[in-house]
Amino acid sequence: MLLLALETPGAVVVLDDARARRVAELRRIPLIGTLGLLLNAKRAGSISTLKPCLNELQVRGFRLAAQTRAAVLKLAGEHEEE
Repeated sequence: MLLLALETPGAVVVLDDARARRVAELRRIPLIGTLGLLLNAKRAGSISTLKPCLNELQVRGFRLAAQTRAAVLKLAGEHEEE
């Protein structure tokens, strides 16, 4: 995937894995993670709330620290108790 991004002007890769992110950063490949995609989708109006998406990701095994979850919800203008 990273090689394809290098060959495609304007490409942005979606990466959550720390090792893959480091390689992309070293090669100056623009990247975004799952949480960034979800925040962008909320800001664009494609989704109305982030919390159900985060819940579903976690049910499916996506690891998300409580502090990170709270920070992302805050950036989205949501609160944990909503």
